Amino acid sequence: MITLAQIQPEQLDRDRPARLKWYHWVGLALVATCWPLNWMLTGLRTHVLFFPLWLGYILVVDGLVYRRRGTSLVTRSPREFALLFALSAPMWWLFELINWRTQNWEYLGSRLYTDAAHFLLATLSFSTVIPAVLVTTELARTFRWIERFASRSPVAITPQVSRNVFIVGAAMLTLLLAFPRYCYPFVWTSLVCLIEPINRWLGRHALLNDIQRGDWRTVVSLATGVLICGFFWEMWNYFSYPKWIYHVPFFGFWRVFEMPLLGYLGYIPFAWELHGIVRFARPRLALNI
Repeated sequence: MITLAQIQPEQLDRDRPARLKWYHWVGLALVATCWPLNWMLTGLRTHVLFFPLWLGYILVVDGLVYRRRGTSLVTRSPREFALLFALSAPMWWLFELINWRTQNWEYLGSRLYTDAAHFLLATLSFSTVIPAVLVTTELARTFRWIERFASRSPVAITPQVSRNVFIVGAAMLTLLLAFPRYCYPFVWTSLVCLIEPINRWLGRHALLNDIQRGDWRTVVSLATGVLICGFFWEMWNYFSYPKWIYHVPFFGFWRVFEMPLLGYLGYIPFAWELHGIVRFARPRLALNI
């Protein structure tokens, strides 16, 4: 497996391929087929079209990354790429467990399936979340303006700061579970405050380490990538069935598709949480973000 330490920026420019990878075109075919079918067919259809649609998205974006950089998640290690799907499903079921308490979203049409069928179909769909966010983040990392965040003022992250961040995360999670109506936004911030210090203590890649060096590129790339993903998630969901809808106390206005406008801000710490979970579970995964 190629590690990022072995990939030099000048090598990426010199070795930039003239053509897109073959799987990019497979992805385009999947998107071109599944997108209109998901919106135009009546009755139940998203349960069979969600996975191939998002697999198509992932392959298209990864192909663009390869075209721009000469390296991508798929080409560096197909095995590690496949394992991201296996990691993604249980990760999202964790958020579903928290949502059982907060009730911030629900799935219209899910009651038309047996519990076993719903679990299996949902698990298949959830498996695309982490790969989609990471390949889009790698694409965002190729944007030239991201380099502006390479050398910002360093932030002192002392051992005490790490402990305080962890304590804040634990407090957020406790308040979330105790007062879900008022503290529900903590679902998108509590876990990142918990996982970041853990990764730092274990010697894994942590965003706190990047911030300490004044390097905010990964932080910004993740935020950019997940907002792009979020747009497609919400857009493709809008005319789907089954589909998800939101119940957001106090801030459920100015909806863009089903999501309240302010709700899109939750995607940003969500991406940081995903990054922390991936770094914890797959510390040797080479990410170009």
